[in-house]
Amino acid sequence: MGRRTTGAVAGVLAGAVALGVAELAAAFVRPESAPVEAVGAGVVRLTPAAVKDFAIRTFGAYDKTALIVGILVLLVPIAALLGMLAARRRWIGMLGFAAFGLLGVVAAAVQPDAGPLDPVPSLVGAVVGLGTLGLLLRTPDPEITPEGYERRRFLALAGASVAAAALAGYGGRALQKARFAADRSRAAVRIPRAASPAPPVPAGADLRLPGLSPWRTGDADFYRVDTALTLPQVAAETWRLTVHGRVDHPVTLTYEELLKRPLIERDITLCCVSNPVGGPYIGNARWTGVRLADLLREAGVHPDADQIVSRSADGMTIGTPTAVVLDGRDAMLAVAMNGVPLPIKHGFPVRMLVPGLYGYVSACKWLVDLELTTFADYDAYWVPRGYSAQAPVKTESRIDTPRDGARRPAGRVAVAGVAWAQHKGISRVEVRVDDGPWRPARLAPVPTADTWRQWVYDWDATPGDHVLRVRATDSTGYTQTGAQADVAPNGATGWHSASVTVG
Repeated sequence: MGRRTTGAVAGVLAGAVALGVAELAAAFVRPESAPVEAVGAGVVRLTPAAVKDFAIRTFGAYDKTALIVGILVLLVPIAALLGMLAARRRWIGMLGFAAFGLLGVVAAAVQPDAGPLDPVPSLVGAVVGLGTLGLLLRTPDPEITPEGYERRRFLALAGASVAAAALAGYGGRALQKARFAADRSRAAVRIPRAASPAPPVPAGADLRLPGLSPWRTGDADFYRVDTALTLPQVAAETWRLTVHGRVDHPVTLTYEELLKRPLIERDITLCCVSNPVGGPYIGNARWTGVRLADLLREAGVHPDADQIVSRSADGMTIGTPTAVVLDGRDAMLAVAMNGVPLPIKHGFPVRMLVPGLYGYVSACKWLVDLELTTFADYDAYWVPRGYSAQAPVKTESRIDTPRDGARRPAGRVAVAGVAWAQHKGISRVEVRVDDGPWRPARLAPVPTADTWRQWVYDWDATPGDHVLRVRATDSTGYTQTGAQADVAPNGATGWHSASVTVG
């Protein structure tokens, strides 16, 4: 191989060894301290809201996977270039390699929840990577080296580097899971019976039509939108919640103490502000938890504390109006979802939930801290990024079936979907075919105003291409607007539509 090719291969291999060793070192610190995760988390924090929304629309639940893959793909040519530079001017390539190691160190150190040891994995990985690069590019003395030895030596070292990178990376991930995964803690949790059971779900709440979203969303199908590249692993045994700030009596609770409080059980629909018109980032589940209002009253909230800042184990902050939590709605610290302890990806051991507000101002996952403050004194995570500080859910509706682009035979076609206006409730849903009049749909019954509502319209479909549109009216008499608005700053608006060919 030529010098340039040798350098490029050596750079990629040294980079792989550095990342693998860093993953192994992170198993002795915490998963979030690994350089790829730390840099990725930094990218998420610095990404403008518009780019974040594009990533969610484009990649959906795989947006974080796409980011990690993108970082790794970008590192390959950079490592190859640094290796080529090192093959010609050793100190230049080594300096560039060290700079990338420093980037990982800094990214780990500046995480909102960073600990003093978080930079160590990136530092260890960089040192080992530099040593690997120097070893691969070391030039033997030509006067005493047998012919072909240098090539055989490089191939042997390259093979050893591949094995070391794979073993360290895989072993590091496995060790991280063994040391930090909260699965075992979650499996040991037993949720007590709720003192206040959920209101009975009326017969017919789920119309059970093909293509229609089920009334209750299963844990596996419930949307997940957050900024955590690595799911926080919080054991119930070590979990603590602190309520402090503008209160008379700061409170600290363990998980065991929380479960001893009276629990409520409610069916509540949760919606993400990133949900576009007709989008999938909404779901309805049965949640069990402790009334948040009761806990705040025990702490003695000061009259001027108009904001509750909730903090996640990964440093995320969410701001919620205090008055909304205290107005009688079923705001809770949720510990269970659909009858089982919260799944880790949905916030185990504890998350916050406030009916009627978008998730970014109410539904903090992996909750560990509640601070009573004011909107004037503190901006939560999404506010400086262009989102509104307060954001009640907007009245919206969606066509689930027929899907956009569907073909149907002429005759009776069931047009069905869901509509929502949490904490207000849906009173009417109407469907329009092409530019015709709005026609009322049949509404399924619901137990409370805090859930979405299924609807169906029986359409006598005639041959041709048609556009179906839907709009909903809530219990206040407000009918959703047809004006199109993006998800920022406080939720999308517009009528959802589906183009259908009948013939």
